[in-house]
Amino acid sequence: MPQLAANGVKLEYEVSGDKNAPPVLLIMGLGAQLTRWPEPFHQALADAGFYVIRYDQRDVGLSTRMESAGSPSLPAAALRAVMRLPVHAPYDLGDLAADAIGLLDGLGLGSAHVIGASMGGMVGQILAAQHGARVRTLVSIMSSSGSRRLPQPNWRLQLALLQRPNARGDRQRAIDWAVALYKRIGSPGFPADDQLLRAQVTRDIDRSYYPRGLRRQLLAIIASGSRTSILGRITVPTLIMHGADDPLIPVAAAYDLHRRITGSRLEVFPGMGHDLPRALIPRFTAQIVEHLQQADAAARPRSAGA
Repeated sequence: MPQLAANGVKLEYEVSGDKNAPPVLLIMGLGAQLTRWPEPFHQALADAGFYVIRYDQRDVGLSTRMESAGSPSLPAAALRAVMRLPVHAPYDLGDLAADAIGLLDGLGLGSAHVIGASMGGMVGQILAAQHGARVRTLVSIMSSSGSRRLPQPNWRLQLALLQRPNARGDRQRAIDWAVALYKRIGSPGFPADDQLLRAQVTRDIDRSYYPRGLRRQLLAIIASGSRTSILGRITVPTLIMHGADDPLIPVAAAYDLHRRITGSRLEVFPGMGHDLPRALIPRFTAQIVEHLQQADAAARPRSAGA
């Protein structure tokens, strides 16, 4: 797959579909590689007539690793955040949004539809609020505004997320840990096939395994704080999708986003947790394609008359 220099880092990316079609930028979540987008998901978008771009954010997958930044103390950062003290990080979510803009620039794209999952949804919110001219529509999946008033996952799940093992010489342990975590946060109404999940995790870990990058991305979330002050600036058509049974980002976050983003549309899926279950992908993609196509159709008369 190709790489592109953007915002001082190199980003690994992959494209599918007609490069002359309306572009869609997919932004994955915390510590997740571009390969975490299910094949039927991004293929459905390409088949519907979109130019689909997936990429590894910095510090994950095959993109630039911020080695010189070291491994952060997350408990100390979380304590400072609770005390409303500044949290110092080598980069924040604004930098990740700047990476996305740099990727669009490098690909020669003036704007794109933006679909972000979890942390990727947070990055998408910043893009839509602060770089609205570059965003055609926003789809925020299982994400949050970062408001301090929202319910949080239970402490056992938070601890499990931080206990990612060091995989040096212990590939099987890393695979077992990741499978257990994905099953824990996954959809109770649409449980993953164990064999398919393990195969996906194995491919991802064999492609790249970098726990320190995940920790620095989590530090970026902590350091960035709440986005509640900027969400009112979002004017692009916005679709919010969330699982009713999400244990990592409880569904209250979706209702909060819907309230804060004027004109947004909210879709809540019973039985869905913090993943993209294959059984729901046809419904996801049908709603997303409709959302994107309606926005493109509404924009054409304005473009023609410009």
